[in-house]
Amino acid sequence: MGLDEAADRVESAAGPTVVGEVPLRKYLASLRADGLTGFRLALPAPGDPLGLSGPPQFNSAAVDAGEAAIAVLPDRRLGLVPSPDLRGSSYVGVRLAVHEAGPVRHDLPSVAEAEQELSAVMRSATEALASVEGPAQGRPERLAAGGAGLAPGYPARAHRVASLATRLSAVLRLADERGLTSAQHATRGAALRELDGAVRRALVAAHHAVFEPLRGS
Repeated sequence: MGLDEAADRVESAAGPTVVGEVPLRKYLASLRADGLTGFRLALPAPGDPLGLSGPPQFNSAAVDAGEAAIAVLPDRRLGLVPSPDLRGSSYVGVRLAVHEAGPVRHDLPSVAEAEQELSAVMRSATEALASVEGPAQGRPERLAAGGAGLAPGYPARAHRVASLATRLSAVLRLADERGLTSAQHATRGAALRELDGAVRRALVAAHHAVFEPLRGS
């Protein structure tokens, strides 16, 4: 995917996007001129800095946002952290803050490892949620199919893992804890935390699959 297409896809999903005060397309062009080699995805959560390697200021901002992108340049890395950009009553977009970022992490799961973990966690979460009697249980098998929107050219396994992770992430949005006992609350909470971690690792692995050596799908 070219940078122009990347900008189109970002803005079609999130609305007008600026980096500081610079339009996203113009900012990406400046990164290209500086030798941009790729972007890395980070999907951290409190206690799990997935995809992050410092410094603390960038880590803290990314954890608060729940996501970040890391631009990899020949001599440095730049962390881009999104926040809502609200101007008046009708303009809704995204503003990306720029931070210095640490070295690229190489200890993240491969897409094959993430697929295995996601399948195992899906089974255990389904069993745990099925054991909880309460209103409107969100279960993986009830979810409609959906795609994560990976660009063409990714390995088939990456598309498969990203699609499944996107579908499972709906479980977290559907969770409703009203009417549960404290024990049921604890059971559901543990299952959803485990699922959340597996979903985030799967999405990161899928997006980073283009950096892995070619293997079978």
